[in-house]
Amino acid sequence: MRPATLLALTAFAALAGQAGAASAREKPALSIDDILDGRVAASGAASAGVSAQDVAAQEPAAEPPPQATAPDGEPAPTIDDILDGRRIPGRQKDLPPPVVQDNPGAVRAPPPEAFPKDEVPIPDRWRLAGALGVTKPRWFDPYNQNFLKGDIPIKGTEDWFFAVTAISDTVVEPRSFPIPVSVQTTSRPGSLDVFGTNTSLVLAQTFIAAASIIKGSTAYKPPELEFRVALAFQDNYVDVPEKRVLHVEPSKPTHRNDAFIGVQEVFLDYHLRNVSDRYDFDSLRVGIQPFSSDFRGFLFQDNQLGVRLFGNRDNNRIQYNLAAFWRVEKDTNSGLNDLTQTPRDDFVFLANLYRQDLPFPGITSQVTVVYNRNREAGDIQIDENGFPVRPALIGDLRGRDYDVTYLGYNADGRIGRINLTASAYAALGEDRNSIFTGRKTKIRSYFVAAEPSMDFSWVRLRLQGLYASADKDPYDNKETGFDAIFENPQFAGSDTSYWIRQTIPFAGGGRVIGINARNGVLNSLRSSKEEGQSNFNNPGTILLGGGADVDVTPQLRVSTNINHLSFANTNVLQALRMEGSIPKSLGWDASLSTIWRPYMTQNVVFRASAAVFDPGAGFNDLFTNRDRDKRYYSILLNAILTF
Repeated sequence: MRPATLLALTAFAALAGQAGAASAREKPALSIDDILDGRVAASGAASAGVSAQDVAAQEPAAEPPPQATAPDGEPAPTIDDILDGRRIPGRQKDLPPPVVQDNPGAVRAPPPEAFPKDEVPIPDRWRLAGALGVTKPRWFDPYNQNFLKGDIPIKGTEDWFFAVTAISDTVVEPRSFPIPVSVQTTSRPGSLDVFGTNTSLVLAQTFIAAASIIKGSTAYKPPELEFRVALAFQDNYVDVPEKRVLHVEPSKPTHRNDAFIGVQEVFLDYHLRNVSDRYDFDSLRVGIQPFSSDFRGFLFQDNQLGVRLFGNRDNNRIQYNLAAFWRVEKDTNSGLNDLTQTPRDDFVFLANLYRQDLPFPGITSQVTVVYNRNREAGDIQIDENGFPVRPALIGDLRGRDYDVTYLGYNADGRIGRINLTASAYAALGEDRNSIFTGRKTKIRSYFVAAEPSMDFSWVRLRLQGLYASADKDPYDNKETGFDAIFENPQFAGSDTSYWIRQTIPFAGGGRVIGINARNGVLNSLRSSKEEGQSNFNNPGTILLGGGADVDVTPQLRVSTNINHLSFANTNVLQALRMEGSIPKSLGWDASLSTIWRPYMTQNVVFRASAAVFDPGAGFNDLFTNRDRDKRYYSILLNAILTF
């Protein structure tokens, strides 16, 4: 409290005490609150007729009681009640008036010649902080000024920077799923079961090294030029209990160790122009580059060889992409790009447009058109383990050409307190050779997915739903089952979910065919997501569930999901299995995962998850296991270290 305020309160207190003693000693002494409320004039100095000087000459009044009251018996107002404009923080009903920046008659900045000319300019402003000892650059420290992270320009230049990234990704994955027994042989002679033991183990270590050379002041505007290369090395080990699961030859063991180096990025990014003073821009990127066609990776998310024109407008409220990709082959066991093979005769052409705050403030809308042109009918592709993947060994076993156009709408953001992610696609096109009829058929299928959620302090509650249409009549002239180009869904638990993480082989209906794909949610009956073709003769997918993300501490997040999965229609399965009826229910998928970031950054991340799949009637009709286990599991231990 200011001294002037203290002096005034002291004078008023003395005045009130003297006046009360002179006029009515039987009345209780007045509090400071009473005085500040203006009650002195009615019961104090005004009624006694004394001046301030007389009051000052008198002895001080007796101490007021601990709790002063007003004449009507109510508690006296407090200082906060009296001082106008005071409010408890967070309870203001009205916002303060807007601040209008108006500076009439402002003086312009002086011209450069008005400043002293005896000062020496600094030739390298980036290294000044280190020279003064403000920072301590160390090559292994990404949080202080570091030449390897692009904080300091290359010596002898002003706007050329060098940045490297190194990632170690370790996976330990015990799991179980239905494993069919080979026709020719088994690891247990004398066994008559169609399905064998269901447990297996995956160990994988991936190292990623990336380097970029960048020209431009990238802190506040797009770089003018960027060269980037990223290589990935993976060593993986798999152990399964049955023959002919990992190798086509029955003589090969039931375990496999494999290593591969893939080129995941190598591109040139050229800044064409700025189109506004807020650095709205147009850029061109050529080479192997990462790309996702939507917010959650439902349709096409991959690192592929392509040309991409992209940019933004209206202060980044509008963003666009025009791209063409030529799909490169993948290594079978690691899933990395394999440039030692000729690229596929499979092309993806894409155009999309993003608009922020449409149709509501807080929602970003995206419209997209994707055209997939596949001409691999005459291509025979055998994977690294000796299994045919093109054409797929399903139906008439013949190669296929197809053209399909995807029309999509995607939304991401929030409406009030509700967070929302939604996607919708329609697939329209033509398949030159249906796997059931061998004739031309029209492709007419669709897909919808949504995830609404709401935050309550440190807890987010989610609902999730997905529907991919099925082919109801495999022998007509339409294929109505939805399939993606290369899906990698960040949805419904992502890779911590059992159904998304594990591949279920479709034994009895095709050879080397999966009901679903690894890191995929669609029941597409493909030979391989990485090397196979899209298949629109499939039973479709229905997923309904919910989950929660709990931020226990800034370092620890716990997530849980429970989903029910089913086929949309089983007529295709009945035709392939030659069964009269197959129930739609696949079962319940429940998972629990933790993410621990000990330093509250993405440089050190540890993940641990466990998922349990409880089969439904449809799954039990199709699959079983030698040990007659009623449930299947998937455990994922993952450590990611990033520099």
